[in-house]
Amino acid sequence: MEPFPDQFMEFHPIHGTNVRLDHSGTQATRVESFANGVCFSKNPLKPGEIFLIEIEDKELGWCGHLRVGLSARDPRTLEVVPEYSIPDLTDLGDSWIFAITRNHNKVIDDPEVQDAGDGGLAGGRRLGRGDDEDADSGDVGGCNNMKPKTFFTDSDLFIENVRIPRDKLVGRSRPGRFSHILDDLYKTNTLPPTARRSRIGVLYVPKGRDRADMHIVINGEDMGASAKGIPTVQPLYAVVDVFAATKCVRIVQVEYGFSSLQTLCRKAIQKHIVHRMAIDWLELPEALKHYCKYE
Repeated sequence: MEPFPDQFMEFHPIHGTNVRLDHSGTQATRVESFANGVCFSKNPLKPGEIFLIEIEDKELGWCGHLRVGLSARDPRTLEVVPEYSIPDLTDLGDSWIFAITRNHNKVIDDPEVQDAGDGGLAGGRRLGRGDDEDADSGDVGGCNNMKPKTFFTDSDLFIENVRIPRDKLVGRSRPGRFSHILDDLYKTNTLPPTARRSRIGVLYVPKGRDRADMHIVINGEDMGASAKGIPTVQPLYAVVDVFAATKCVRIVQVEYGFSSLQTLCRKAIQKHIVHRMAIDWLELPEALKHYCKYE
């Protein structure tokens, strides 16, 4: 797939009534209750372009977690933003939403399931396993954390003919004494996808004329086609539902073309240190240390 220019990702100013955006439009916080946290990308996604968010904060006492997906509905055309992405938004049609659970996020291809173009998902019904199945201890859905052999060596994630730089896809722990251990847990998806600092992205991959498959990426790993045969005649917006136990998320900007000077400096520094906390030992400006540790 041809590369496309980077665009600065933001949340749409139209969102659920319980959502507050920061001044940059890249952080969404649910300030009340457990619902009315539906957010959209400010602009439609391009084919193969990932909308990547990181879980910043959680809230105890609620059941259920983040929901992500795509919608062919322009947020400006909504009379009111639905209270829930599932089922309210999906029941409107032309929306495909996936509930992120502690386990069972991988999609197993089922040849008997129809594509969206054949009516199987055209109505935008619920996809994947529900939040009520979090406690299921079975291995259905690929909860065995099997990784391709090149997981640690590939600098890019490939989904069909789409290439996504892996640099920003994997969550990283808050800098601390055990950061070097915790970071490896994110890389191997050992921690639940619903944990703080996990990074979850959604994109669509073209599949023939005016059709595409929706993919969810969790900490650098493709979960498979969560919805197949989505019509692409209309622009597709990313949907993020800051629901229940998920309190706050922020957008992570992904660089597809040449890396910025900041990114190149960070990579060069990190290449020669044992772990992130060792950055504190270097004689560098505090702003650069902060960037190297957090980004």
